[in-house]
Amino acid sequence: MTAPLNNKAPDVMSGAYRAVWRWHFYAGVLVMPFLMLLTLTGGLYLFKDEIDHAVYRSMIQIAASAQQADPDQWLSAAAIAGEGRAANVIVPARADQAVRVRVDRPDGSQRTVFVDPHTATVTGVTAYGGVTETIKKLHSLSLFGGPIGTGLNILVEIVAGWAIILCATGLYLWWPRRRAGAVLKPSETDARRRPFWRDLHALTGFYVGGVIIFLAVTGMPWSAVWGDQFMGVMRSTGLGRPPAPAAASPWSHAKPHDAPAGVGWTLENAVLPADDHGHAHGPSAPSLTRVLQTAHEQGLPRPFTVSIPQSPDLAWTVARQTRKAEDARSLYVDGVSGAVKADLRWSQFGVMAKGFEWGIAVHQGMQYGWINRIAMLIGCLAVWLLAISGLIMWWKRRPPSLSRRRSGAPPAPPGPRARIAVLCIVIPLSILYPLTGLSLVAALLLNRAVRALTGSKPAAAS
Repeated sequence: MTAPLNNKAPDVMSGAYRAVWRWHFYAGVLVMPFLMLLTLTGGLYLFKDEIDHAVYRSMIQIAASAQQADPDQWLSAAAIAGEGRAANVIVPARADQAVRVRVDRPDGSQRTVFVDPHTATVTGVTAYGGVTETIKKLHSLSLFGGPIGTGLNILVEIVAGWAIILCATGLYLWWPRRRAGAVLKPSETDARRRPFWRDLHALTGFYVGGVIIFLAVTGMPWSAVWGDQFMGVMRSTGLGRPPAPAAASPWSHAKPHDAPAGVGWTLENAVLPADDHGHAHGPSAPSLTRVLQTAHEQGLPRPFTVSIPQSPDLAWTVARQTRKAEDARSLYVDGVSGAVKADLRWSQFGVMAKGFEWGIAVHQGMQYGWINRIAMLIGCLAVWLLAISGLIMWWKRRPPSLSRRRSGAPPAPPGPRARIAVLCIVIPLSILYPLTGLSLVAALLLNRAVRALTGSKPAAAS
């Protein structure tokens, strides 16, 4: 979103422009590779269903039939094929599609087992979630798990904060100040100055910057630090998940193997106890058949996900798979008696939770159908276009002394007043997103080190 100075501006404005331009450059260098990965994987994940059907068509597609096998047989067949314990099952809306059972194996790995619901025959086994789960983990940089995965997830939060800084500084640079340059259409300056890439960069950022900022802001709740703090505030203020039903015990935090699937972020890890049945077995054992019967009686539309707790004292969770946030609904069902412990709907969520879930649905391109998906895809493509055009602009203006440890960054402005524009943009974002603020401090230290190596005098926030 940059445009070069064509007319002389007052010293303070010129210095502020140069300072913002310098930080816009460094922010792009630092985070654009990560943003390109995030938008590539995010753009692919927008087409999750299409990718799944293309890759696993032979496992998903089955012959439709009015006959249905006992649902508990689905779990038994999946447990044998996946060599573990059936943890949840996705019941599709269509009769010509297999159910998907997640199987947790003793070694900690997981498998997705496709089962024909009409015959309880296994049609295929793959790693949990298949290709799109790998894309999802790449998108959150949590593919490796453990401390490494947590550290990379924190990096995503920092990158999202800097993406907002990139857009804010780019808007500042684009803003007209009695100078020629791209405003709402390509400029008509001397062709010898080759303004094409500058105008492409500026106009792309102007028209699509709002989508990029939206993706960055709505992606923050997934992060390991800011997201956890946000969820804590939402729950402690009563503006998040609804209170547990009066007849039930308070919400409990599930252990990882019992965390319900498909309930959304507001109800993530929230579980309720089942009725006290002692340690009954045989006919009184928990049953998927009984839980599905309850879901049918309660009018819960398919598709939905049934989570099967490993702990016998917990209720089963049946969560509707929705595209619109306001269609969310979760049933907590006693696996033995089929009694409904809680029936939670969108109307019961607090205002923060509603905004949170709506933002996620839009972020994933689901809330408003194809228009939503295309808008998010345009945002992802725009990041690549901005990165490529920015790289080309840098290459065209790179200094001859680039090989002698010169970065080709815009020159630092003289005087302390030039840093005010940068601070006005960066400080509010650093307060809102503390990890971004900490990374800014690190960037300042790096900037001083680079200036020392290149023989320049240090200047704060230059």
